[in-house]
Amino acid sequence: MFILNFLILILFVLISVAFYVLLERSVLGFIQIRSGPFKVGFIGILQPFSDAIKLFSKESYYIYFGNLLIYYLMPLFGLMVSMNLWTLYPNIFNLINFSLGLLFFIVCSGFMVFGILMSSWASNSSYSLIGCLRSVAQSVSYEVCMFLVLFNLIFFFSSFNLMNFYFVQIFNWLLILGYPLFLILFSCVLAETNRSPFDFSEGESELVSGFNTEYSSFNFSFIFLTEYMNMIFMSLILVLMFMGGDFFSLSFFFKMMVMNFGFIWIRGSFPRLRYDKLMMICWKIYLPVTLHYFFIFLVLMILIY
Repeated sequence: MFILNFLILILFVLISVAFYVLLERSVLGFIQIRSGPFKVGFIGILQPFSDAIKLFSKESYYIYFGNLLIYYLMPLFGLMVSMNLWTLYPNIFNLINFSLGLLFFIVCSGFMVFGILMSSWASNSSYSLIGCLRSVAQSVSYEVCMFLVLFNLIFFFSSFNLMNFYFVQIFNWLLILGYPLFLILFSCVLAETNRSPFDFSEGESELVSGFNTEYSSFNFSFIFLTEYMNMIFMSLILVLMFMGGDFFSLSFFFKMMVMNFGFIWIRGSFPRLRYDKLMMICWKIYLPVTLHYFFIFLVLMILIY
């Protein structure tokens, strides 16, 4: 039953990714005062399926000077890691009551950078390699801040169980107590998923297409699916941790939609940051604030117990 439930879940996640891309293109078109996709089907509703057919029917590159085995396997590896994260999705026949759920999330999110690292290296392209180096430095830096935020919450709850976020927030959202932590975690999620204004591994203006320059056809589609699946799952984690975590109600999914819309809104509103400013924000602002919050939670723990 668990396997069947997981397969149905992944199917719906993939469909949601397709329509999330349609939403992104429509919202960006509205922000930039132009027409989004509207010709394929009624108001462009069939555009995702048209894009998928076009993408999978394209020719796949054969690289003579790259490591072909790693080149072909790494996009699939990234997709598998993203699918593994969805085992924590709140449902009846899954591991939502898994006592080490938050630890599982930390481990899987730490694996995400390996897909970009190895696929860029196997491409044997200068642009891909520069995008790879940027992405590794960015991911390692922001993982430190993200894990410290999660460690604050783990320390406060004395557990890795994701169900605690639901029980603790029955009467009050953690967003009220830890609003700076929420903003820091949201920024770290943007950096981890390589979204604007932190999309340095995909810097089109200076790196052609970044780490995925040499990818096309189904290989590129796996990278694309991985990125958008991660965005949807990170929205779920943010809502679960800070906005009530009431995953039995429809309001939970509405809040997820608002967070997903926030990703698109930020992309349409902010230009790409300078790389030195990206690192400065992480090490000089986010890290001290998360460490100060750790001492605040330590005092609260002493007062409570």
